[in-house]
Parts: sequence; C-alpha cells; structure tokens
Amino acid sequence: MLHFLPKPLIGLVSFLLYIGNTLFWAVPILCLAILKLPPVQRWQTWITWLLDACASAWISINNCTTALFTRIRWDVKGLETLSLKDWYLVVANHQSWVDILVLQKVFNRQIPFLKFFLKKELIYVPVIGLCWWALDFPFMKRYSAAFLAKHPELKGKDVETTRKACEKFRYKPVSVMNFLEGTRFTPEKHTKQQAPFAHLLKPKAGGISFVLNAMGEHLHKLLDVTIYYPKGSPSFWDYISGKVHDIKVRVRVLPIDPALIGDYEDAQYRQQFQHWVNQLWLDKDRQIALLQQESR
Repeated sequence: MLHFLPKPLIGLVSFLLYIGNTLFWAVPILCLAILKLPPVQRWQTWITWLLDACASAWISINNCTTALFTRIRWDVKGLETLSLKDWYLVVANHQSWVDILVLQKVFNRQIPFLKFFLKKELIYVPVIGLCWWALDFPFMKRYSAAFLAKHPELKGKDVETTRKACEKFRYKPVSVMNFLEGTRFTPEKHTKQQAPFAHLLKPKAGGISFVLNAMGEHLHKLLDVTIYYPKGSPSFWDYISGKVHDIKVRVRVLPIDPALIGDYEDAQYRQQFQHWVNQLWLDKDRQIALLQQESR
C-alpha cells in the first residue's frame, strides 16, 4: 500500500515498527511466563496456549507491517493438509536471515507456533532471549567429540537435557524448526565444501538425528520446506525496505518413520540416516532447479 515511498524511509519505519512490536509483546509474554512457574501441569498448559497466542499475534503484526510497506508476490504451495492440532518437525534450506521471517509468514496460524532449537548462549540476547525462554524454545548445549573424549561421563547428556526440555511439548501441539545446513548458503561456502548439490550446502545429518532422538516420539510429521528467491538471496534490510518482489515456497508433508529414531553413534544407523537425509536434499536440490526454470 505504501510501497511507493523511498526505500530507505520504508526500511527505517518498518524497522522501528518491528522493534516497537517486539517490545510491546515482550511485556505480556514475560508476565505470562512468571504466571506459568507454579508446577501444575494443566495450569502450565493453559498458560502456554496464551503465550503462543501472543507470539502468533506478534508475528501477525510483523506480517501486516510487511504487507503495508512492500509488494511481495508470494508463491506458496503445499499448505492444504496442515493443521494446528498436529506435531511437526520443520526443515528448510537456509540462505538468509529472511528465511525465518518467510517461515513465520507462511506458517503463522497454519501450524502450531514455530519454535527453533537455539544455542544455550542465546538466552542472554536482550529482551528477545527471555521471550524465547518464555515461549519454551529449546536451548541446546552440544558437546564436541573432542570434549566428550576427555569427559566420557557426559556422553548422551546433551540429548537427555534436550529431551527433558521438550517434555512439555507432550501436552500441546508444537512445530520445531531445524536448518539442516547449519549455516547460510553462500557460493564461497558451497565451493569450499565441494557439496554434491547444485544449490545447497551439505546437510548435517547429526543435527536432525539429535532432534529426533530427543523428541521423536512427540513428532508426527516432517515438513520439508524449500525457499527460493528468484532475484537472489536478500538481506533483512532488503526485505523490510521493499526491495524483495518475489518469494517462492514449496512444502512437502512427509511421515516420520520410527526407524529414523536411533543412536547416531551406531555405525549402521548413522549410515542409513545419512542416506535418508542426502536423499531428502537431492529432492530439494531438484525442486530448486525447477523453481529456477519457472522463474525464467
């Protein structure tokens, strides 16, 4: 609607509205988190519904800001069978911080509120870190192979800690997000990796195995999401200032085979799991190639 304004002005006003919206919703979210502290399961579950409702409203207003100041043509397919009453593991290719905004836009009020696995240190990010904690985002503490070699008594501790953090997801539907590549795609990283995919970095099978091992019994379906920007990967500033005009998203709903849940330290399981992840990524690579052809 206001996309005719100068791009720097659009970016500045959008950024201020994003910040103001975040600070506004941080107040009820943190207040509800305090009310949630009494260890009564039904009470905590009810407060969780209210927390997720606040988070969805937070995202909805951000989406309204984007719609007001930009003119993005959204080409999204695959949402027909989604439900707010199901438990999902969501995986996607990763090109930009904008990917998170795209996922929130596409899935808000289509599936349970998206929750990301975060590094434990991110809880200290001002305001937003506490909001993530209040919204039950799982904070992970991963140990390197070298560290575990020196401290074998901690083997499996990271999975157990995450499993305990995810126990609350048993009582309310949830969507958990994971970027398998572990980092954003760039041509330099792609060349350095010598990745066997034309449009993707190598997926880190251990990361998604960790998630499934920690809470696989609580997840019902896998959402395989492919994000494609016809004009190239945008920055956050590009997105909020109206420089992005086309975004394509494809969603596949896949079952989660119980055989995918296992101990990644087991050689046979690891080989089978890596094969499954690589096949998933080969399919995604072909999907991106098709989207490229459609955009020409």
